Amino acid sequence: MNPKRKKKLILVSAMVAAVGIAVGLVLYALSENINLFYTPTQIADGEAPIGQRIRAGGMVVDGSVKRAPDSLQVQFAVTDYKHEVVVSYTGILPDLFREGQGIVTMGAMDDKGIFQAVEVLAKHDENYMPPEVEAALKASGKTAADYQK
Repeated sequence: MNPKRKKKLILVSAMVAAVGIAVGLVLYALSENINLFYTPTQIADGEAPIGQRIRAGGMVVDGSVKRAPDSLQVQFAVTDYKHEVVVSYTGILPDLFREGQGIVTMGAMDDKGIFQAVEVLAKHDENYMPPEVEAALKASGKTAADYQK
């Protein structure tokens, strides 16, 4: 092989290796930051990974909100009308959070089966429903209007 071709081959090989490493690093970074959505039914069926950051959502069960008197600890249940998941959250809840409301929480499941939320998002008006929660409710054959009756 002549020296000119050898030099080009080495350069092209180095570029392919660099691009491969860059793509690998990007994919690794994206996999670490992905937050998959799980319904209460999927969580109850054991599909949600324990200890991994996920999103969960549904309707807040009436009468399930329990606040600690001496801290910002709140515990409530979320349902998709088939199963319920207990959510524990420490912090100030959004102003629009209430029972019978569609919410999405971000956090992780612990080994006791309680969802440890680090963020709670509530809908911003009466007509809005988070798309994931709406899809979960449709899959159960119910709607938010059925729940509020």
